[in-house]
Amino acid sequence: MARTLTRLAAAGVGLVAGRVVLAATLRSPVAADLERINHRGRTVSLAAGPALAVAASVTAAAGALAERRPALAGAALVAGLGAGAAGLYDDIAGAKPEQRGDKGFRGHLRALRQGRISSGLVKIGAIGGSGVIAAALLPPRKRPPPGNPPPGNPTPRKSGGAVDVVVGAGVIAGTANLVNLLDLRPGRALKAGAALAAPLLASSAGAALAGPLGTAAGLLPEDLDERVMLGDAGANALGALIGVALAAGTGRAGRAALFAGLAGLTAASERVSFTRVIERTPVLKKVDDWGRRAPEPR
Repeated sequence: MARTLTRLAAAGVGLVAGRVVLAATLRSPVAADLERINHRGRTVSLAAGPALAVAASVTAAAGALAERRPALAGAALVAGLGAGAAGLYDDIAGAKPEQRGDKGFRGHLRALRQGRISSGLVKIGAIGGSGVIAAALLPPRKRPPPGNPPPGNPTPRKSGGAVDVVVGAGVIAGTANLVNLLDLRPGRALKAGAALAAPLLASSAGAALAGPLGTAAGLLPEDLDERVMLGDAGANALGALIGVALAAGTGRAGRAALFAGLAGLTAASERVSFTRVIERTPVLKKVDDWGRRAPEPR
């Protein structure tokens, strides 16, 4: 009961914090630099991205600390803020004319062949680096030794090590990328993030997800109404925080399976349009359209 109340409080704080940071960002001197044109030609603000990255990361860390999990708090703070900062850099630098064609892995490789380093490639490196640090901060999973433990050595063996850190970093970075791949329509990334995070909320790693879920809920109305959008900053941060919870709640085999699945989805995104798949699947399309502004008459 106490844990439930703590997480409800964290969600409430996350909701309020997200809206406060969003309002402050929209009033800031950089607000004009964050304006973009969305898929329907409407002017929207990327302010939701830094608002989510800051509010969700801080409340994720606070929620984990409230449940006496400092390692999880540190990992969430590093992954969320690191991915958010890297995404914000790509949002700004990637809008330059010479960078607009550098999309997807093919675009990044093409830029390298031309002697340029794309902003997206810088983002990938930064998110990967923050993912490695976050995964290293997570306590290693423990597994019992086979058979009966010898006398005087009842402590379970740890299954940590470099492999766990690398695969854990892959899960964190891969989830950050997956949520970002879905940020192509109003509210889609927030809905997908909530769907991924909700089943984890009752787990021990859910201590770091209540705040981010509250933040996502607080920003959803403006996102659906096409007043703001997450951009890379918000989508990458939300995905990275979910990735931390996934990595924290699984052992080596679980992390490997998750990493393989995320890698497969990333590879598929180079050939398959997720938007087209959603639009052709009635259930997914109904959820995707829920709450959105009605199309304007032509």
